[in-house]
Amino acid sequence: MSSFILAIDQGTTSSRAIVFDHDGETLGQAQKEFRQHFPRDGWVEHDAQEIWNDALTLCRLALRNAGVEAADLAAIGITNQRETTVLWDRRTGEPLARAIVWQDRRTADTCQRLKDDGHEALVRERTGLLLDPYFSATKLAWLLDHVDGARQRARDGELAFGTIDCWLLWKLTHGRVHATDATNASRTLLFNIHTQQWDEDLLAMFDIPASLLPEVRDSAGDFGRTDSALLGAPVPVAGIAGDQQAALVGQACFEPGMVKSTYGTGCFMVMNTGEAVTSQNRLLTTVGYRLNGRTTYALEGSIFVAGAAIQWLRDGLNLISHASETEALARRVGSAGGVYLVPAFTGLGAPWWDPHARGALLGLTRDTGIAEVVTAGLEAVCYQSRDLLEAMAADCGQRPTALRVDGGMVVNNWLGQTLADVLGVRVDRPRVTETTALGAAYLAGLGVGLFEDLDAVASHWQRDRAFQPALDEDERERRYRGWRDAVKRVCSDNRS
Repeated sequence: MSSFILAIDQGTTSSRAIVFDHDGETLGQAQKEFRQHFPRDGWVEHDAQEIWNDALTLCRLALRNAGVEAADLAAIGITNQRETTVLWDRRTGEPLARAIVWQDRRTADTCQRLKDDGHEALVRERTGLLLDPYFSATKLAWLLDHVDGARQRARDGELAFGTIDCWLLWKLTHGRVHATDATNASRTLLFNIHTQQWDEDLLAMFDIPASLLPEVRDSAGDFGRTDSALLGAPVPVAGIAGDQQAALVGQACFEPGMVKSTYGTGCFMVMNTGEAVTSQNRLLTTVGYRLNGRTTYALEGSIFVAGAAIQWLRDGLNLISHASETEALARRVGSAGGVYLVPAFTGLGAPWWDPHARGALLGLTRDTGIAEVVTAGLEAVCYQSRDLLEAMAADCGQRPTALRVDGGMVVNNWLGQTLADVLGVRVDRPRVTETTALGAAYLAGLGVGLFEDLDAVASHWQRDRAFQPALDEDERERRYRGWRDAVKRVCSDNRS
């Protein structure tokens, strides 16, 4: 068997394809940003057809850059932005509307009505999630209600729903396979994470026809073969996981208590809990991965804006021309000097869950300049991470001793050290920081037998650098109190 694996990593602001060898080394890759659509305040949309076209082009480029033919691949793995909702025509394969992105808050009022009607306890019990517009169900219901004829066509079995992984799989297999994996299904508000089935009561609550839904499979296994015309030869699709669960696998967090945090558009901290743990601190209980029919659970805290804040500083305020400039600016000033950026551009995620909160820049003085504002953007990532770590520690009764980090932001050494200082725990950066794509590749390798088990996967993890906490504890707590105060000022129930 060939040892080459192609990973499709379809993110929120860019798509990429990477060819890995058996040891997790990158042989070739290609990446492209795509357009973000903001039709109204709090609305975020993507063109699903553009995402598919880009993914196919990038797969071909990555293969060419790696000097590998499709026939040389052992498998393809897919990882994706989760919760983003696509509705398409089963016959034509065309989307009925732009995809509604996980960041989108248009269904906040719907979620509030369901809460007011007393439905959140059932949702929490069955799905491990909260009633929040972050997840797919209310997005799908919105599309059915606002696209002409969609609801009746859904009842007639003419339409298909999927998260981005499901959409890509449909296109890769030329419509032969309509399936997702348990990690993505667990983010829809429609999937019972305990029975591992679509839940009839939840489908009725959201008025979602069951005929729309994909089959739910293990995260590693048979997802069909690509249409041979696409890449030049049919290739097994053998691994699928939502981006944060894929990063959990890529970081080899296979023991309960191990934690990883991914820093991309958003920030997502995930702790392997083994069994399902119900959070008392508004974290999410989710499927970490499902292999050979066995489900491993996790606790997750989601921050909606991390790298997106730096993107805003670059594109919205024009304070920097490239994200790489942030490290030098932060080193120059050392800290934000009491300036706090709360990037609640689309509301606040865990542990606040306030869809109506909006961003703010606080603590400005006459001495505040570009460097301080940019540094505040980086520090916001660290403070939000601590919010999540504190919640996890409270739920599990102990603080983790280390945090494994990945994603595009963690190449910034200043950020790595500041994370350790703010959290008060060691921060481990792996040698391969694009662990989301790597996790998809590992799952695909497991799916075709290239890796025998999770121990074989874990043996490939290597640390690049460890950041040890160096900040005085009193100073750490003083800065964190300032952050908590800043967040309270933007929460919707505290604003006049």
